[in-house]
Amino acid sequence: MVKIRVRSGRGTKIIEVDSDASKWTGAEYKAIQESRKKTAANTMVSSGRGTGRRRLGDIPEPKTRPDYKGTMTSGRGTGRKKK
Repeated sequence: MVKIRVRSGRGTKIIEVDSDASKWTGAEYKAIQESRKKTAANTMVSSGRGTGRRRLGDIPEPKTRPDYKGTMTSGRGTGRKKK
């Protein structure tokens, strides 16, 4: 299998992963991240460009994106698409 170089953070860290994208994207990776977060709930992480610190377990879960009904614009506001 081929290795792919994936950049993380602000582009300063490079992770080498297998070419199977399901290991570092999508629902499977979300589940892996969630399990890692639960095991390290007591670990302190820095936030706000390193100026603040909080426990990993205190960070709220991300909200799901709401369904949008209306007109969506693209480009510089010139393209429109009804959803």
